[in-house]
Amino acid sequence: MTLHPPARDITRLTLAVLFIILLIVASLLVLRPFLTSLVWATMLVITTWPQMVRIQGWLWGKRPLAAIVMVGFLLLVLFVPLSLAIASIVARADDIVRLARGLGDLTLPQPPEWIGHIPLVGAKLTVEWQRIAALGPRLLAESLAPHARSLVTWSISEVGNVGLILVQFLLTVIISAVLYAKGDQAAKGVIMFAQRLAGSHGENAVILAAKAVRGVATGVVITALIQAIGGGLGLAISGVPAALILTAVMFVLCVAQLGPLLVLIPAVGWLFWQDQTFWGSLMIVWTLVIGTIDNFLRPVLIKKGADLPLLLIFVGVIGGLLAFGVIGLFVGPVMLAVTYTLLKAWVVGEERAAREI
Repeated sequence: MTLHPPARDITRLTLAVLFIILLIVASLLVLRPFLTSLVWATMLVITTWPQMVRIQGWLWGKRPLAAIVMVGFLLLVLFVPLSLAIASIVARADDIVRLARGLGDLTLPQPPEWIGHIPLVGAKLTVEWQRIAALGPRLLAESLAPHARSLVTWSISEVGNVGLILVQFLLTVIISAVLYAKGDQAAKGVIMFAQRLAGSHGENAVILAAKAVRGVATGVVITALIQAIGGGLGLAISGVPAALILTAVMFVLCVAQLGPLLVLIPAVGWLFWQDQTFWGSLMIVWTLVIGTIDNFLRPVLIKKGADLPLLLIFVGVIGGLLAFGVIGLFVGPVMLAVTYTLLKAWVVGEERAAREI
């Protein structure tokens, strides 16, 4: 007598899959307001976990005390300066309005001679500079006024977002505190889930993802610090007022991947406006150096934190930033790292299996 395997209940299997998908979608909808804070908190905790473990050893092995210290450190070093910087930038809307009204008195000097000697673009820059300078204050004001009005409108609209940003920061701090206190259990759960999906390869992918996150965060922060300090030194040496405040603003902009040019370019314009042609010319060169150094420095620093091909890291950082915004700086390299690890493990496994046959 031939025994046939029991027939699968296709209806029950389909309904089970649909029910699981429904639960996942519903859970994501519930967590959607907290996803940004959750991602940032996870990145911060993964990056600073070794420091937390070291502090825990200093505090007699007390995890709650170490978590409190780390949360206080995040508040003092990161979130309080970021919040104050964002609030101060938005609060400058009135100054921007006054600046827009004063465009009628704006004059632009003739370009320095060395600009014409720049390879490839020197002649074009000189001609364009002379064309703008020849417009005169009134025509120059008329050409810049629409852009100034757009900037004023943006600044005023951003006032309403400051409260939301501060709430996101507060949620990030709270979630970070929970992760510091229960990080071991969360990491164990993620590893068990990865092992369930892909065995040992899944565990390796999770570990590499954590290294990639730590490397990206280290690369972003150190690069932002170098750019801000370099730009601040240039502002202080050239005599731009409020150099310390502008340095703090540059650090915030660099961490947010907006770059230091939003501060350095107006500073260069101010120097030429004050007839300081020599310092303005030097600041143009220094601005080009500081504004482009992150394209080379950040991938190298990330490479040191995560053992991944440099091209993979570069594509992950740029592609993630374009696809997901600032969070994509972390998500992009992590996703490519996990994909690269699993694909490499699968290919190597297939090669080993072929050799054994």
